[in-house]
Amino acid sequence: MPAPVWKSNPEAHDFPAALDYLELALEPEAAQRVVERLRDTQTVVKKAKDILRASGLPLLPQDNVHVSENIAKVGRGKKLSPVLLVRGQPLLIADGYHRVCAIYYLSEDLEVPCRLA
Repeated sequence: MPAPVWKSNPEAHDFPAALDYLELALEPEAAQRVVERLRDTQTVVKKAKDILRASGLPLLPQDNVHVSENIAKVGRGKKLSPVLLVRGQPLLIADGYHRVCAIYYLSEDLEVPCRLA
């Protein structure tokens, strides 16, 4: 597998995508505050298996179009954007669910850079 797999920082379009999702789970003002915290916080690393377990979300199938596209990107040496996570019960993957699943298929123990608010 090519290294490094990840970009240093999330892409600009990841934050509006996270906001769109979070507005479904939180009040719009709260969602906006969380996204602002995600923009301002430092990137940390967590294992793909732990992110999935804490989120309670299922591992998407490897043939899911977005999962397979991300696996192919890694195979071509393209870097993936860190994921955006929100602490809670369960953990919310505000942006990057498909990327987490793709990395899990490459190795569940791979570290995933993420912003955690």
